Formats: sequence, C-alpha cells, structure tokens
Amino acid sequence: MAPHPVVQAIIDLSAGAIGGAACVFSGQPLDTAKVKMQTFPKMYRGFVHCVVSTYRQVGVRGLYQGTTPALMANIAENSVLFMSYGFCQQVIRFAAGLHNDAVLSDMQKACAGSVASIFSSLVLCPTELVKCRLQAMYEMEASGKIAKSQNTVWSVVKTIMKTEGFVGFFNGLTTTIAREVPGYFCFFGAYELCRTGFADHMKCDKDDIGVRALYSGLTPTMVRTFPANGALFLGYEASRKFMMKQFDS
Repeated sequence: MAPHPVVQAIIDLSAGAIGGAACVFSGQPLDTAKVKMQTFPKMYRGFVHCVVSTYRQVGVRGLYQGTTPALMANIAENSVLFMSYGFCQQVIRFAAGLHNDAVLSDMQKACAGSVASIFSSLVLCPTELVKCRLQAMYEMEASGKIAKSQNTVWSVVKTIMKTEGFVGFFNGLTTTIAREVPGYFCFFGAYELCRTGFADHMKCDKDDIGVRALYSGLTPTMVRTFPANGALFLGYEASRKFMMKQFDS
C-alpha cells in the first residue's frame, strides 16, 4: 500500500536529513581544509600541509570547525532537496503527460533533481555562509582581522545581522542557484545512471544494489566527494527503504 502523499513527503524529508548528517560527519575535515586553502591560498603549500597544520594548531576539533552550521546546512539542504525531489518528479510527470505512478527515465529524474535544488538553495545559502566564515576563523584571528570573541556560531550570526541585516545571509544566493541547478542535474543524473548500470550488471532491482558501488575516489577533492556523497545516498536510501517497508507490511 502506497503511503499518503503527506506521509511520503515526511519520509523523504527524514531520509534526506539522515543522509545529510552522514555526509557532514564523513566529509567535514576535508571540507574544512578546502575552505582554508581557498580563503588563504598562500598560507598552505597543499592539502596535506593544511590538514597537518590545522591538527597541530587546534587538534581534531580544528578539522571539525563549523560542524554545527554544516550539519544544519546539510540536514536542511538535503531534507528540502529530497522532499522537493519527490514533488518535482510529479511536476515532471505532469509536464510529460504521464500518470502519477509512471516510472521516470534517468534524465527525467535528473531534471527533477535540478529543479528541486532551487528550493534547497534557499536554506543552503545562509547556513553555508556561516559555516565558511567559521572554518576560516583561526587564520582570521591570527591575522588580526577579527577578535577571538567572534569565533562562535552565534557571534558570526550577530555580526552578519548587525553589519548587513537579514538579507546579508543571502549574499551569493543567485550564484548558489546558478551552481546548484546544473550541479544537481549532473548529481542526480549520474546517480540514477549509475544505479541503472549497477542494477543491470548485478541482475537485481535498483533498491537491492551493494553499497560498495557508492565508494570510489581519484583526487584529493574526490577523497571527500565520494565517501561523503556515498554516505548521503546510503543514509537516504537505507532510511527511506526502512520507512517505506512499514507501509508494505
């Protein structure tokens, strides 16, 4: 028995939140290194130097600086993204003249994910802004650009509100949407194409694939991307499948 659309939305929202949390905890140290290197390109010789220096200066805590807003950002983004993804699939079905239960092609699902990213950008932009400022706090303190008291989530939020107002949290929203729309088209497109390919190769249904297929890597950037996004989809699929089973029993 298929769940009510409202229940389905709650399931997608919850599964997206679980996937988002898994994504943060698995990729946060590498994301912190990325932000530090982009903010202070002349301070570090490379990726390994940045990670080692941060560990020596602040310890493991330094690699997880900004985890709270990152967790909020990823949970909010992926909850809204996957909830909107389900809704946008229905929009795609309507636009294509298909019935409500029709199975979409991989490209149609990619289009649905692309449109869904517009909604997730609205919650991603403010939280990501705070996260990035927190991740570069140690270097900004060392350079004298900010006081030591400005190194908490609340202090960053207050500073933005005081100097830029509420709209300050949405600086870069247009750029974020411009990045997310094509990015998530490729993101969901590649995800669905890979699921189709693995399902065909393993002679099984998409929902029954082996999870190792989600983990691969090439470059230092991909070292973060693959496990983080693997954790994201694993968390989403596993939790969603569990919740959906409750309606089949």
